[in-house]
Amino acid sequence: MFTTHGPSVRELAVQALSSVERGYDLLAPKFDHTPFRTPDRILDAVEEALAQREGSFGAGLDLCCGTGAGIGMLRRLCRERVTGVDLSAGMLAEAERKHGTGGPGAERETGGPGSPPVDFVRADARALPPALGGSYDLAVSFGAFGHFLPAERPALFSGAYAALREGGVFAFPIGAPIPPSSPVWWAVAGFDAAMRVRNAVWRPPFVMYYRTFPPSGVLADLRAAGFAVETVPLEPFGRLPSGAPRWRLVLARKPG
Repeated sequence: MFTTHGPSVRELAVQALSSVERGYDLLAPKFDHTPFRTPDRILDAVEEALAQREGSFGAGLDLCCGTGAGIGMLRRLCRERVTGVDLSAGMLAEAERKHGTGGPGAERETGGPGSPPVDFVRADARALPPALGGSYDLAVSFGAFGHFLPAERPALFSGAYAALREGGVFAFPIGAPIPPSSPVWWAVAGFDAAMRVRNAVWRPPFVMYYRTFPPSGVLADLRAAGFAVETVPLEPFGRLPSGAPRWRLVLARKPG
């Protein structure tokens, strides 16, 4: 699962016994060499779907941007500017190193000259700075929702809603529910159980669960936040035997 450039078992253990913020600060220099980084295949499918359905956007916001896996995609889709937000200073430092305007490899990561500038803001996605309010036409998030408990989704979604201009879109991929007959279901259930035990006996907590973001509850919370919600299949990932898409792109639009 990990390359030779990735973290050691000891480093992962230290991270797991830290807070979410401190854990990612420690992991940041090697994060892109772990399976935790959002795969390019997902980023490409989301970019294609957004480009086909929406065309281009003005300003883009990446919530919980981490080391910036989604920043290059946003800079190809957006005309004005792109902002990445994350709680971890270490992850933001890596994102700035790779994607900051004029930084090493910036042209390769963003698709070439002429792409919009990017800036990074250290903030909790559940309490975004008021200065970001009403500033963006597209908000995205990848691979971060396991860090938010169900009770925290309303604050997260309300923040995304407030950050968007009227007519703006909050977009993210979501997978089909895993059936209990699948070995993957038992693997993620076991991981979540281990994390609950860890958080019951150790402080600070490290919130990371795989089964706290069910599609039905997520869509209901988005609508409660004021969004008009639709989903579109991400066809590159195929369909289940039932015919349902394995992955969908959630498009939550702020009315206006």
